[in-house]
Formats: sequence, structure tokens, C-alpha cells
Amino acid sequence: MAKKKGIDREKLALVIIDIQDKLFHNIHDGESMKDNVIKLIEFSKIMGIPIILSEQYPKGLGQTIEEIRAALPSYDPLDKSSFSCCGEEDFEKRLLKLGARTIAITGIECHVCVFQTARDMLARGYVVHIISDGVSSRARENWKVGIDRMRELGATISSTEMFMFEVMEKAGTQEFKEVVPLLK
Repeated sequence: MAKKKGIDREKLALVIIDIQDKLFHNIHDGESMKDNVIKLIEFSKIMGIPIILSEQYPKGLGQTIEEIRAALPSYDPLDKSSFSCCGEEDFEKRLLKLGARTIAITGIECHVCVFQTARDMLARGYVVHIISDGVSSRARENWKVGIDRMRELGATISSTEMFMFEVMEKAGTQEFKEVVPLLK
């Protein structure tokens, strides 16, 4: 049996969907989700993984929450009105510019914007990793249905730590030493 290759870091991007002021405070297990997204941002900075941030109708729903904005290496949100990030021309342009073919997705709401983005990216031939503890919805049941549907469509479901270890592939590197404090 052939060994499956790990995640190609050279073609990887982290997408953070709509973790905004007026949405976040009603999200199931939001604090834990937020902490995991911040870990993934810090991890991405160490590993050189580009980040794309979206905001759904920011005029009405506000900006990305302060804790996430503060962790980002730069704040350049993709404003969107489509539930799927793929409904915005600028999103695809950003992915093409980065050369990204594997996408790790975090954000809210799992059963709406996260799901529709994952669905559309899978249909376009991207490899999609959903970080299960980095996505949420207002109701836990909607989170579960979103995760189940994305798995059925072919998305890989991972946790924050599982994804981080899969990207790193081995211990003993300088990157690993920098990542270890994030895992505590």
C-alpha cells in the first residue's frame, strides 16, 4: 500500500470566515473556537502559511473580533455578500495569486458560510480541510450537520492539533520548537 503524502505546505492557505462582532457572541462554544483560530494564526505565521480573512456584510455585522484581528499578521479582509467565499471574485484572485490548492477552513457559521465555501471549493478541485474545533454555529446541531455534510462531500475533517501535526510531519525542527508552546 502506497504511503499517502502529507499536506503540501507550499500550496496551503488558511481561510478564516466571518468571525465578526455581531455574530460571534451567539456562537456555541465560541471562546474555545476563537482560541483555536488564534493558535492556527500563530501556527501559520511560524510555518509561512498565508491567511485569507473574510467578513460577511461588515457594515451590518461589524469587523472581525478584536482578538483575531490582533493576532493576524495583517488585516485585509475580503468583504463579501455571498455566503460562500467563492461567490466573490476577489477570493479566487487571492487564491490564484498565492498558488493555494489546499485550504484549511475555520470560522462561522459552520452550516452556512463555512459549508457553502467548502462545497464550492471542493467542486472547483481544491483539497479542503475543515478544522472542526475552529468552526462553529449558533446551535451545536447546526455545527454537527455542517461537519457531516462537508465530510460527505469529501472534505477532510481535522482538529487544530491534528492539522498542525500533519503539516509539521516531524519533531526536532526549529519550526516544531516554535510551535510547541502553542500546544500547551
